[in-house]
Amino acid sequence: MSAAAAAGRIGVLVPQWPAPAQVCAAFTLRTGGVSTGRFESLNVGLRVGDAPEAVAENRRRVRVQLDLPQEPAWIEQVHGIDVYDCDASAPSAQQADAVIARRPGYICAVQVADCLPVLLAASGGAAVAAAHAGWRGLAAGVLEATVTRLGIDPQRLIAWLGPAIGPAHFEVGEEVRAAFVMHDREALSAFSANARGRWQCDLAALARQRLRRLGITAVFGGGWCTFADRERFFSHRREAPCGRMAALIWLR
Repeated sequence: MSAAAAAGRIGVLVPQWPAPAQVCAAFTLRTGGVSTGRFESLNVGLRVGDAPEAVAENRRRVRVQLDLPQEPAWIEQVHGIDVYDCDASAPSAQQADAVIARRPGYICAVQVADCLPVLLAASGGAAVAAAHAGWRGLAAGVLEATVTRLGIDPQRLIAWLGPAIGPAHFEVGEEVRAAFVMHDREALSAFSANARGRWQCDLAALARQRLRRLGITAVFGGGWCTFADRERFFSHRREAPCGRMAALIWLR
């Protein structure tokens, strides 16, 4: 165990974006936790086969280091478009792929290990959201559903794209390409043919296209590849089963 892990110091990325002062956000890396083996070390996912007590300690370290006011809303993600509204009831586990909050104290969180996390914040600090945008959810409209539930003029929203599998490593079949292109020909630019007769898919480019069509032009982040950077990121495609990282956003 490293000195950082022994001290309970976790690895995090802090979004560099012009969010209001009351908006807090972070993305947990895979370092600084207590999980072992395939889940080394800061796995926050309970449904991947890791020891529950290790996950509980990892989540505790996240709460402490980020000074979270309460436990995040850990949703059960199913690659769909359902949105969990923290203001509608007390945060609890349920099936959804996005979380929104308009009041301080609620922690929106999504777990990823190749899928794209998208954080949203109102420019005036009135609301925040976190969306889990794997290719299925992205194609089905999870970003559109999240923005609709927020009920805020998209021109007043800013977005941050977190680490996800990059186009050099995300090989997909024709069915994935067709799921996007059938709704928008612009999506063609996010797919490149490879020598195996399949396609290299750029998830971040697809998300930017979707956000732009919604009217969200202030988009930041992107560019980190979970598959390529084994030291900092879990990657389901590289080494399944594996741990999960978390993208979190909340209002203080």
